[in-house]
Amino acid sequence: MPKSQTASFDPKVFLATAGAGKKILTLARGNNAYAQGDVADTVFYIQKGRVKLVVASDKGKEAVVGILEPGQFFGEGCLSGRATRAGTVTALGDCVVTAIKKEVVIETLRQQPGFVDFFMAFLLSRNDRIEEDLIDQLFNSSERRLARQLLLLANFGKEGGPEPIDLKINQETLAEMIGTTRSRVSRFMNKFRKLGFIEYNGSIHVHKSLLHAVLRDKLHGEGHV
Repeated sequence: MPKSQTASFDPKVFLATAGAGKKILTLARGNNAYAQGDVADTVFYIQKGRVKLVVASDKGKEAVVGILEPGQFFGEGCLSGRATRAGTVTALGDCVVTAIKKEVVIETLRQQPGFVDFFMAFLLSRNDRIEEDLIDQLFNSSERRLARQLLLLANFGKEGGPEPIDLKINQETLAEMIGTTRSRVSRFMNKFRKLGFIEYNGSIHVHKSLLHAVLRDKLHGEGHV
């Protein structure tokens, strides 16, 4: 590829436009980008909306292992040789995603250093998040885990944050994400609301006071359940 084309390459423009091996897809709430066990031959990039990644065991038990948002990839496991999908990705609301064939992603990574940097930044960020989630599950109470998830979903610490959390991310989903029961999530949410940490108004508004409570270790919870 000519040097001028490489120099002018913009990863965000590449990911936001259709082309050879690329499609822009609109997913309505509840629609799947793919299901567990499907053939893995495409990488997806979220332009708008949020999706949840759910994994089911052989016995049918399901767990929400992640909520993904604009600027994130999913389905990238196919790049490492994974033949089928390890989980199901479902839209939490109206979503716009770019679907890019595996071979197109690989070719772009080979030819465009700018895309390599962009993609590696995502992978490193994802790895950091996985490590933080593991530490959270091992050492923190379910109350503190819920507080952390609410802060993450509200985009505290990110550009443009904090943001309201859509009520489509319900208490059952939150319970699955932090590994506890819906009744405990409901109890903690009511506690947070009474303390002024959050409020409901068509969506969940997370206040900075919840962040301060987490940082100052003011959430003691009820054990690591």
